[in-house]
Amino acid sequence: MGSLHGYTIIELAGIGPAPMGAMILADMGAEVIRIERPGAADPKSAEPISGRNKKSVVLDLKQEAGREALLALVEKADAFIDPYRPGVCEKLGFGPDICLARNPRLVFARMTGWGQSGPLAQAAGHDLNYIAITGALHAIGRKGERPVVPLNLVGDFGGGGMLLVTGVMGGLLEAAQSGKGQVVDVAMVDGTAQLMWMMQGFQQIGAWNAEERESNLLDGAAHFYDTYECSDGKYVAVGAIEPQFYAELLARADVTDPQFVAQHESSQWPELKDKLGQVLKTRTRDEWDALMAGSDACFAPVLTMVEATQYAANTDRSVYQVVEGLTHPSPAPRFERTPSEIRHGTRALGSDTAAVLRDAGISDTDIEAMLCSGAAIAGS
Repeated sequence: MGSLHGYTIIELAGIGPAPMGAMILADMGAEVIRIERPGAADPKSAEPISGRNKKSVVLDLKQEAGREALLALVEKADAFIDPYRPGVCEKLGFGPDICLARNPRLVFARMTGWGQSGPLAQAAGHDLNYIAITGALHAIGRKGERPVVPLNLVGDFGGGGMLLVTGVMGGLLEAAQSGKGQVVDVAMVDGTAQLMWMMQGFQQIGAWNAEERESNLLDGAAHFYDTYECSDGKYVAVGAIEPQFYAELLARADVTDPQFVAQHESSQWPELKDKLGQVLKTRTRDEWDALMAGSDACFAPVLTMVEATQYAANTDRSVYQVVEGLTHPSPAPRFERTPSEIRHGTRALGSDTAAVLRDAGISDTDIEAMLCSGAAIAGS
């Protein structure tokens, strides 16, 4: 059984960070009940990975019977994930005040980009917008070029989904002691600001140039912390910061040029980067990987997503696994005594509607009435 076995979490269907956070909680053993809207895309195609381990229930929350069914689920839940803009749940009739009145121990986690308050709270936005106002987007890219879009990893997932898991877990731990629930305001802006903690600290002690990209230790300026093209057009990643690891890199690459002794003289970095680039272009990516593998050179091949699932170091640790024909990242972190697991893949839309409502104490007669009125929809 997973570490959260016995906990029940209601997830209102959304996109991006909320489904990811709920997926991690479900992997840990929590019963996650995902509430979908009538007419929503089938999660088996729309959410093929993040829907794993979750139950799919379809409720029309604009109908009183649908709202009452949701509140019946809330009464037995430990946490509730709201992915909507601030105030939407209140308008629909199941805001935190109503939910906490029905279940005082409930952790009501609200996942947004800008947060529950402030001048931007009601504005639309996406990952790129949220990370733009924290300095994170400005810091990523090459000197003299526009900022690089880092997929939606920083705001949605690092600053959003992961922060959601932290917030829910913290709320559950506190509720276990106090017997009281609370609202948890999870904002991607806040999470991204947290991710930038180290650069913020460096900047304030004069160890980071916040005005220019590719000018600092960890942003691609240093020759020992960057990516390089190999003879086959593929790339490797070099991250040999510490002197002993840097020495290992040079030894394995057979670099004897005395100029490389000046590792941390930033004025030398551009020239050293050119020289190291010439060395690394003498072999293919996989040849370098074989030469550096298992060493302290802090060296790795840059793999595609497909290659990553087949890479020996990943397959040896089962970093990925195939479930119902789809390749999933395996649950993380890894618990020794209460391991997380993928119990099943994404369920079809409404697959669990009737069973979940029945478990909530709603009678078969009322469930049938809801199905006839469209307040609830069961999968085929």
